[in-house]
Amino acid sequence: MSMTTKNRDRTRSDVDSFFMSRAFELAKRGRGATSPNPVVGAVIVRDGEIVGSGYHERYGSAHAEVNALAEAGARASGATLYVTLEPCSISGKTPPCTDAIVAAGIARTVVPVEDPNPRVSGEGISILRNAGVEVDLGLMHEEARSLNAAYFKYRSTGLPFTTLKLALSLDGRIAPPPGGTRWTSSEASRELVHAMRAKVDCVMVGIGTVLADDPLLTDRRTRTGGHAPDGMSPDGGPRQPARLVLDTHLRTPLESAIVSGARDVRTIVVCRESADPSRRAQLEGAGVAVWSAGTLDGRLDLDVVLRRAAAEGLISVLSEGGAGVASSLLNGGFVDRVAFFVTPKLYGGGGVPALGTLDDSWWSERSRLVNGTWTEIGGDCLFESDVFASDGEPV
Repeated sequence: MSMTTKNRDRTRSDVDSFFMSRAFELAKRGRGATSPNPVVGAVIVRDGEIVGSGYHERYGSAHAEVNALAEAGARASGATLYVTLEPCSISGKTPPCTDAIVAAGIARTVVPVEDPNPRVSGEGISILRNAGVEVDLGLMHEEARSLNAAYFKYRSTGLPFTTLKLALSLDGRIAPPPGGTRWTSSEASRELVHAMRAKVDCVMVGIGTVLADDPLLTDRRTRTGGHAPDGMSPDGGPRQPARLVLDTHLRTPLESAIVSGARDVRTIVVCRESADPSRRAQLEGAGVAVWSAGTLDGRLDLDVVLRRAAAEGLISVLSEGGAGVASSLLNGGFVDRVAFFVTPKLYGGGGVPALGTLDDSWWSERSRLVNGTWTEIGGDCLFESDVFASDGEPV
């Protein structure tokens, strides 16, 4: 290969990466609104100029490619389409995107990764190529998988992508001794947690958290200066996640904040199969969905709970529960990512420990938390990390 050819290939790759990055940014706007579909962004480029762009805005609405094609109009003919996931080839709530791409006369499509949905995987690319559309596959594929980590996790395992969030003191306590302040983390950290909620399908806690804190578990940020905060819909309306309470014996108070708002925000309480039917009826009468699950060692079977959540479209979960829930999730191998807000406080032995007993692997295999980062947030430090199994594969 000549130096001229190498330079030409490098230039083309750089240009492709630039426009694909733009498509990634567009895709992120759909976080919290498209599940169980993936977030997808699309950019159409002709003669080095973006002539159309779009993203999948919400579940059931037009896909990213269709929105971009609508904006481009006739200028799509002969253009290059950059899309963050393989275009769909099946009819669902919307027609196949491959049909629209071919009909518009797109000459080339750049795709980072195949769709893991077995009904689509590889088929969309094959249809485009058979129709004479040039398809380049693989550019920025790791970034594309990360963008839709929850979707890939769900498609490969049937489980949701679960993030464990904890706010703890320097000595590993999540709550102070009796009589202490309610909040462990700073106001800035709590604002960030609201943004995290807006990007997931479900916030999960245990009954202990409900009884101790009476939380709302909603995103309560507001639109300021005409700008919608990250994770909020363009019209400024909140994208509220569902709220799921692990409550083996149905102790959730009817007067609690989470029950009082159940008609406005999807609220689920999970109990054991033998829980009081009259109590169940009361919660359902207040607008709460009550699920039943088996138990393991007296605790709800989290595998059953999480699989049902994913099957009902809740493919990304933010756990904000206490030590019992956190430890059970970790020991069960359900946590994909951790987000620990560490605050400069000391609570001592009277404080509530952040975790219960963990399996031996957690203290003997230090490689389980990888790709960790520390970020200062309002005087706190946020530690974020991916969770990997001992064999080096993602949990």
